[in-house]
Amino acid sequence: MKKILIAFVILIIVVIGAVTTQNYLKTQNLVQTNKDPMATINNNTFELIVAKTPKEMEIGLSETSELPKNKGMLFLFESPGYYSFWMRNMKIPIDIIYINNDKIVTIFSKAKPPQDAAETLVIYRPDEPSDKVIEINAGLAEEYSFKKGDKVILQNL
Repeated sequence: MKKILIAFVILIIVVIGAVTTQNYLKTQNLVQTNKDPMATINNNTFELIVAKTPKEMEIGLSETSELPKNKGMLFLFESPGYYSFWMRNMKIPIDIIYINNDKIVTIFSKAKPPQDAAETLVIYRPDEPSDKVIEINAGLAEEYSFKKGDKVILQNL
């Protein structure tokens, strides 16, 4: 009888351990797959909306009327180049941060939307080739002292 009782207790412990392990692994998988893309520059972290398709890249943040301070948009390009940006249809001013090899190469601070449709659009081009661009709220690059050469850490892309 003692042997059966010991075997039963061991079986219960094994089952509890298996269920606990399975629940832990499920939780870890959910946490990892639900994490938003993020960028960190000088210990300042931004949750990113990633513009993946040509249409998303064309629209960018132009349909955004308010951008939370810790949010931004990321544009990924297949190879480094001199990619131009403009503020057509934009409703809010932004900072445009050009990145190559995970380092800032050019910053346009406080890029403003045009006052009206007749205004000539400013074309923003980096000083050096870039393979990524991040757009954030106007003035944050200055507020956080971002500069050329600063490292950009991208996560959960």
